[in-house]
Order: sequence, then C-alpha cells, then structure tokens
Amino acid sequence: MRSAPSHAHALVDGVRLHWVELGDARGPAPLLLLHGLYDSHRTWKHVAPDLAADRRVLMPDLPGHGLSERPDASYELVWHASVVAHWLDSLGVGQVDIVGHSFGGGVAQMLLREFPERVRRLVLVASGGLGREIRAALRLASMPVVVEAFGQPFMGIGTHLALLRNPAFTKDEIRELATMNAEPGSARAFARTVRDIIDWRGQRRAFFDHAHEIAQLPPIAVLWGVRDRIIPIAHGRALVESLEGVRFVPFEGCGHYLHREKPAAFVEVVRELLGAPSLCAAHLRKQKAEIATGQRALRGRFAEAITRVVRVNRQLGPRVTPRQ
Repeated sequence: MRSAPSHAHALVDGVRLHWVELGDARGPAPLLLLHGLYDSHRTWKHVAPDLAADRRVLMPDLPGHGLSERPDASYELVWHASVVAHWLDSLGVGQVDIVGHSFGGGVAQMLLREFPERVRRLVLVASGGLGREIRAALRLASMPVVVEAFGQPFMGIGTHLALLRNPAFTKDEIRELATMNAEPGSARAFARTVRDIIDWRGQRRAFFDHAHEIAQLPPIAVLWGVRDRIIPIAHGRALVESLEGVRFVPFEGCGHYLHREKPAAFVEVVRELLGAPSLCAAHLRKQKAEIATGQRALRGRFAEAITRVVRVNRQLGPRVTPRQ
C-alpha cells in the first residue's frame, strides 16, 4: 500500500524538527532513513517510495539541516541521537530498522550505542565513524571558530561548489539544497557538527572503539560505492574485518551517493537485507573482543589504583610543614 508523502513538524527537546512520512504503519518495523551532512530528507526521494511499498518510512531532517530548526546547541553526535530517539518516542515508535548515509550513519551508530533496544537492523551507507581518512575539505571545515564566525554568507555557494560536478545531483537539486543550507544558523550548525566528528587528522570517532559496550549487536549491513572519494570504501571493509556476520555490498561504478546513482539496485539490496529472515546478528571477532576486554580490565585497574591513592591521601590528612 502506497501513500502520498506527508510533511510534519514537532518540537523535540526544544528543537523544531521537520520530517516526511510515507507508507503503511501496519507493515514491519518502521524504516528510519538518516541523511548525511549538508543534506536533507530530499536525498531519499529516488528510493523512499519503493522502500515504503510495504512499510512505514520516516525521513527526518536532522537538526541544523533541511527544513528543521538551527538552534544554538552543541550539535554533538550524542545530542543528534538523543533528539532522534525522543522524536520517535513522540510518535509512539519503538524498534526501527535504520538506513544511515554518511553522517547519518554516524548518528545511527550513536543511536545503537545509546539506545540499542531501538535498533532492529542497521544498514550503513558510505558511513562516517568507521575510520580516520576523510576528504581534505572537511578537515579544513573542522576549524569551528572560523566557519561559525565567517561562514554563513558562503553556505549556499559552498553547496554549489561541493556538488557542481557530482553526477548524483541535478542543477535543480543543487539549487534547492543550496537554498536550504543558506538558512540563518546553518554555518553555526555545520561548524559545531563537524567539530564533534572531525579534526585536522580526520574523523575523530570510530565505531570499533565502542562496539564492545553494546551487549547485543543487531544484524548489520554495509553498502559502499567503489568510487567513493569522500569516505573511502576501506572503512567499510575494516568494519567487516572487526565484526563477524556483517553483510558487505560494494556498488560498482558508484561514488558517495549510491542511493542516488543506482536507486533501483539500492532498493533491491536494502529490501532484501531488511526482509531476510536468516540475517544473523553481528558480533565482535574473538581477537577484537579479547583486546576490548583487556582494555576494559586495564581501565578498571587504573581506576582502582587512583581510588586507592585518593583514599590514602585522605587518611594521611593535610601535610604540615615544620617551621624553620
């Protein structure tokens, strides 16, 4: 059952959030589509109608993006995840399947880390948060003071320049996205978002560092364009090497926006992954798990040592220096 897309706004944690909804709420677990940095819900327009053929599809504009508000907030990854989780609460939505592209993949990973019971299946599409290497321009954008103070007049033109030669976007789509990205507050939102996830060396966060903290990982799949020049496909392969049971699907001839470049193939793969009854839960490979366990034990022993030192100092009391 197909339905026309419906647009809505809601106040979530003090943020006016915009989202688009498609499909039938009576189907399987709702599908949450999370767009990337400098993008909006419109990135899914080529695939959302087919993905919504038998289920409810939810497409939010993340805070600071699209038609959502650009508040004076931290824009940390954990904040984004919290806003999304509380928005789902407001809709009465429990468990979801998630498809996260680029920065949206990073938000999806943080949702899994902070709210693991909410994630039934996870599909990461050219996702951030899986390795250090990143496009040089984004490393420069990690200078938040400069971008936040002087970047607002250039947000629109910056969108044009970033996407001008990208075959995944038409001129009208670039113009539409540039208009959204030129909204007041966009530079601040962009700068603070980038500051939390990227520094001059590249991406600051890695899913591998925290995977061991999640008691039960869901089934995970990774989709990547072989010609991706923004986040290298090696990041996806690294996840497969760290986690057992992860499905890895390379898209030949595609760059960073494979859902735009090959929408029919993308829909086919995603529907197969989300509908496969035999898709196994991912889990850390034994060697990685042992390393993570050792690191946890080392941190625990260090914390115990610090506690003992503090306790001894308190027992000894303040030192008295004798008079000369």
